[in-house]
Amino acid sequence: MSLDDDAPAISYKLLARGTRVVTADGTELGTVDQVLDNVRENIFDGIVVRTPAGPRFVDAPEVARITDRAVTLTIGATEAEALPTHDPKGGGGEFRANPKSRFRPWRKTSR
Repeated sequence: MSLDDDAPAISYKLLARGTRVVTADGTELGTVDQVLDNVRENIFDGIVVRTPAGPRFVDAPEVARITDRAVTLTIGATEAEALPTHDPKGGGGEFRANPKSRFRPWRKTSR
């Protein structure tokens, strides 16, 4: 058991930039660069990890535990090498709503 295993878990909202990111098999992947969330729905989306190979996106299901000392992933070092690079505009297939749109399908219109 490492020192990070006995630290209390914290919310992703408290996760600080620069926190170590460790794979399930104990390999240090890098450090937290950015925490991604859906603010409107209060949902953790994942993290961007600063690695020697560049920024990598770690999806929320691949995050096992968050403490103030480290983020532990559910994947091992081999799978971590295959993590996608982070695209600040969102990846293909992701949808971002236009907040300036006036279209509101849930509102009834009077006729």
